[in-house]
Amino acid sequence: MSTDLGPTAVSTAGLAAQAAALASGEVSSRALTERALDRIAAAQPTLNAFRVVRDQAAPAEAEAADRALERGERRPLLGVPVAVKDDTDVAGEPTAFGCAGDFPRKTADAEAVRRLRAAGAVVVGKTNSPELGQWPFTEGRAFGVTRNPWNPDYTPGGSSGGAAAAVAAGLVPAALGSDGAGSVRIPAAWTGLIGVKPQRGRISTWPDPEAFNGITVFGTLTRTVRDAALLLEAVGGNAPGDLHRPPYVDVRAAVGRDPGRLRIALSTRMAFTATPKRLHPVVESAVRRVADRLAALGHAVEEADPSYGPIGLTFVPRATSGLREWAARVPDPELLDPRTRQAVRTGRLLGGPVLHAARAAEGPLRRYVGRIFRRYDVVLAPTTATPPPRVGALAELSGWRTDRTMIAHCPYAWPWNVLGWPGVSVPAGMAAPAPGARPLPLGAQLLGPADSEPLLLSLAAQLEADQRWSERWPETPGM
Repeated sequence: MSTDLGPTAVSTAGLAAQAAALASGEVSSRALTERALDRIAAAQPTLNAFRVVRDQAAPAEAEAADRALERGERRPLLGVPVAVKDDTDVAGEPTAFGCAGDFPRKTADAEAVRRLRAAGAVVVGKTNSPELGQWPFTEGRAFGVTRNPWNPDYTPGGSSGGAAAAVAAGLVPAALGSDGAGSVRIPAAWTGLIGVKPQRGRISTWPDPEAFNGITVFGTLTRTVRDAALLLEAVGGNAPGDLHRPPYVDVRAAVGRDPGRLRIALSTRMAFTATPKRLHPVVESAVRRVADRLAALGHAVEEADPSYGPIGLTFVPRATSGLREWAARVPDPELLDPRTRQAVRTGRLLGGPVLHAARAAEGPLRRYVGRIFRRYDVVLAPTTATPPPRVGALAELSGWRTDRTMIAHCPYAWPWNVLGWPGVSVPAGMAAPAPGARPLPLGAQLLGPADSEPLLLSLAAQLEADQRWSERWPETPGM
């Protein structure tokens, strides 16, 4: 494939920059797409970010985008190559969601992908996820190990780990992921990206009316806040069968808009889980530095914690029942990881009345947790409790030990999935995960109440202008 893009370095620019370069005729979609495919091929032996690479279909779609550009068409993402997580239907490709087996090719796009294509994007491939998105590491018998471009000995996180690795390494400027317990925000934190978990229903989950009993939403992984807003605007909206249909919010207009002087609660409290967990000192220091920068930018920052109540008791029935439903689509259940089969059995036990009670508790929990927003506009919290673990650290554990270890690493993200509210993970600096190791990214969350994406993105953009995160790049082996 040709990789000659002329005098510019457009191929590693962000989503908005690539869209602008295409619209101006500075570069062609075919050239950008082939460059992305070349970079994917070069990085795949090391990073293993992709489950499916559309090396035949994507160039043809790029040529169609070039013809549309020549005709004078203008769409937000016309001709830009992007990636989609392997839990999302792309017509002509299987949706295996990290599982082994012979999955049929889909005959139609998911609604989010349909909107992505309507905006003009070229889908170059589907990125790796652990089985059914369960874990904050991206490893599995079906596809191997996905690695962090900042240091391949460590995980990029999960479950949108392949998407995060692809964006962090500059293989694509943006990717669509999903977040059921932090699965966009956790890998964003551990790869130095902006990870947006929007309000439930902001992005359609169709052909599913909702995902995992409402705890999972689609979200975005990008290098800049501007790109996150552009992608979120492009894919946002609903299909007629969606169960959750929040009112429209203008996220793109919020970027660059002064958020005003906000009241921000710095929170390090973890919701109760009956398992041991501790905030790592390097993560706490990083989040406190973010709090200091927010105070320097004029915001009122105080230490205060939401009261979470029994929120943990409501998460497990919804998550495991969702796993049970998705596992029914797998062609050969015997190929599933034993931990997955154990979680499916739990989902059977906790379905019916227990699941109904868990869902009924959401309204009271929103009112209880939401009391924090009577005094504060935004909650600032760690995205994870620890730096990224090494690859393989959780791969051979039993189901119970995997759950305990997973919660110890990532206790901060999942409550907002129960509530359905927005959260944005932003870079919080770098730290060595072990003595002598190369530094890896860490993240902090900006959390808000219902429909607060514009406020969170406005604040994130202000912080980004101060910290200039997107100027940092990993030295990706094999690139």
